[in-house]
Amino acid sequence: MSTLMGSCRCGQVRVAVRGPPRRIGICHCTDCRQESGSAFTFFAVWPSGQFEYKGETTEFSGRQFCPRCGSRVFSANEVEAEIKLGILTEAPTTLIPTYELWIKRREPWLRPIEGAEQYEEDKS
Repeated sequence: MSTLMGSCRCGQVRVAVRGPPRRIGICHCTDCRQESGSAFTFFAVWPSGQFEYKGETTEFSGRQFCPRCGSRVFSANEVEAEIKLGILTEAPTTLIPTYELWIKRREPWLRPIEGAEQYEEDKS
């Protein structure tokens, strides 16, 4: 089973995920845009048993951040963990989005991901 590793900008928080993710997506919603400071976020979701982290985090609205550098690193509950894929050590990854959310907010100069399901807002 393969393991992917990542960390916050300063390295104080480290994450590891094992095996394939349940799903991989891109989101263009306002929250994701504000949180990332970019036009979208690139993320994947793993079962919580395949996720672990070390280091101190601070939470805002269910999202875990590094209190030292402010990097958004994950959201997790007893069922699953969502990782922002930009924190992974290896880049580029072999992870390809299978869906895009909130495409009504996608910048007009961004093209849809070929083969990915497209949702105007959240996945129904």
